[in-house]
Amino acid sequence: MAGKKLDGDEAVVEKKPKGNMVLVIVIALLVVLLLGGGVAAFFLLGSSHDEAAATSATPAAAHQDAKASDKKKSKKSTDHLAIGPMFPMTQFVVNLLSESGNRYLKVVVDLELSDAKLIPEMNNKKSLIRDIIIRTFSSKTFEEISTLKGKDKLKDEVLDKINESLSDGQVKNVYFTDFVVQ
Repeated sequence: MAGKKLDGDEAVVEKKPKGNMVLVIVIALLVVLLLGGGVAAFFLLGSSHDEAAATSATPAAAHQDAKASDKKKSKKSTDHLAIGPMFPMTQFVVNLLSESGNRYLKVVVDLELSDAKLIPEMNNKKSLIRDIIIRTFSSKTFEEISTLKGKDKLKDEVLDKINESLSDGQVKNVYFTDFVVQ
């Protein structure tokens, strides 16, 4: 008898749907969360793009900066369609840095060269390059190299150290063709 007046009563009884009110509140909260996430993503992703645009004002300046930074710090080549000449290294077995000394790494490395003219220098400096790789690998712990990110960091470190000792070209990338930790 909702909404009808009774003979002696002046009160009107109305039913309010409580379930609908809860649904409206939940939907409003979801909309607010989605908008907040969108704004946060915009600022987080937009800030790196703005910094990159601010650092390279003109394409010519960006090209010169890229050449200068290549000389200072070599980065891995990500162009897998144009792979340069490979310089295979023999297997490395090194003890990893640990308190107990019972972990070791067995790895085979191939080095991608920028130019085939670098091969004679690589042959002459093979012992130096092996020493660089052994010292770099043996200074790492199992935890540092067990993740994908750790392996990538290890590659970058080896790449930078080898390129510091080369004069006829540079190593573009380091490839692990075998990688076993025990």
